[in-house]
Amino acid sequence: MEAYGGRAPETFSDPVPDMVKQFVVYLYRHIRERNIREIFSMYDVSFAKLSERFFKTTSWPPVHMIADLVDGDHVFCLLYKEMYFRHLYATTQPTLEQRCESWDNYVNLFRVLLQSHVNMQLPNGWLWDMVDEFIYQFQSFAQYRGKLAQKSPHELELLKKCDGVWDLQGVLHYLQGLIDKSGVVRELASDDAQRRFCETEGYEGHSSNVLRTMGYFSLIGLLRVHCLLGEYETALKALGPIQPFKTGNLLTPKVAGANIALYYYTGFSYLMLQRYLDAARAFNIILNYINRVKSYHQRSAQYDQILKKNEQMYALLAVTTSLCPASQRNIDESVANTLKEKYNEKMQRIQRGLEGVVDELFTYSCPKFVAATPPRLDNLTVNSNQEAYRQQFRGFMSFVDQQRQLPVLKQFLKLYTTISLPKLAGLMDTDEAAVKEQLRVLEGTSQCKTWSGQGDAAAGSMQSAADVEVSVSKDAESGAELISVEEVNAPRSKGNEFILRHITKFQEIVRDLNSPALAGTARTAGVAAY
Repeated sequence: MEAYGGRAPETFSDPVPDMVKQFVVYLYRHIRERNIREIFSMYDVSFAKLSERFFKTTSWPPVHMIADLVDGDHVFCLLYKEMYFRHLYATTQPTLEQRCESWDNYVNLFRVLLQSHVNMQLPNGWLWDMVDEFIYQFQSFAQYRGKLAQKSPHELELLKKCDGVWDLQGVLHYLQGLIDKSGVVRELASDDAQRRFCETEGYEGHSSNVLRTMGYFSLIGLLRVHCLLGEYETALKALGPIQPFKTGNLLTPKVAGANIALYYYTGFSYLMLQRYLDAARAFNIILNYINRVKSYHQRSAQYDQILKKNEQMYALLAVTTSLCPASQRNIDESVANTLKEKYNEKMQRIQRGLEGVVDELFTYSCPKFVAATPPRLDNLTVNSNQEAYRQQFRGFMSFVDQQRQLPVLKQFLKLYTTISLPKLAGLMDTDEAAVKEQLRVLEGTSQCKTWSGQGDAAAGSMQSAADVEVSVSKDAESGAELISVEEVNAPRSKGNEFILRHITKFQEIVRDLNSPALAGTARTAGVAAY
């Protein structure tokens, strides 16, 4: 790490275990032979077992200790270091030098993909993990850098020399570069092309799947990064041809981590944009999916994270349906029942207009936001992470506070078909001006932008999101303002709609079951070099 002014990395003094040497040799061989099934088995199963046995609290051997086993192959060494640093992040607290080294490795790996002809094939699960880990480490560095008060003078001096490391523009540059070079946006311009991409899982004969599939996953990566920045409209637009509600056109259900990320960040973006119907629909899709597939991931290293995201999205769904009761029509009975079991008491407190509940659920379930610009190193008292969170929290709570009294207002309105404004004000123990303001807020929330089947994820048209509709007129005799009330019941699935809905669910289950247990697995191709 001399380039960043740091000390050289610690040496790995223990000899490399024979089983680890065999793992490296066989993984290298399978990659050269493009044996996707064996690559994924070694990557997803063997690597985890060896880590548990030999490197539970330490790092894997540094790349120079295994380079001779693979003839110093440059691309394989980059892939090995990607796994090395991912394990290091998962088991230890990385130093600043290690964070910088990992950034350098990603830069070198992405430059190979962008500037040369790569002919290898890799499992889609590994390709997603690369994109996912790249963004996670960017987020981790932003969190680390934001806590200046906890830094030693030596660390602060090193940070000054790391201006370009895990830089936001650099992260966006490489994600966009993978998208552009892959041509995935152009390739997925039609529904038929998207279905073909899904059916082939990104593999086309003997050609490499690496760039085109990483380009696909980078679209979800951009969604995540912009969501972390609080740029929710941009986040949805970044998905481009990926349309979350056209589930039959998606590759992501075959890679659980990618599918969960897609719907978590999409649903959260919709919620922050007050697109409650779309948010509920997104959370409903992924919560059903997790319920179907979680048993297959019990032994996976990602299992705990899957369960955590499941709980967070139920919390977000509780907020969504509390702020917009009409959004309940977009969730299935099984999800609704589980939601009630988990959050019925909190949802009732929200309905009573009590403070603190939405705050708690938001804080628990929101992503770890990052600041768009690095903190000033001469102001140690500012925590940029907390500032980024508070900015998003204040924005969210501003419209929550506006709607806080709406549940109470609706409770009184639903008791009548017509009620005078003075009487309603008396029942609510407030003045007429305050009631008029609440009626105005109610009218403003009666519609929301909703995806209508065309365009990208940010597109949509205004649709009714009301569970009660009101109109105000003047009584001819008394001159008092009268409020007419009509309760809107959520439509129920009947007849053909009920059958079609369950046919669709059955097809999704069959697809999940038919999908290979090894996420992203494809047929074995012939021997080829990189």
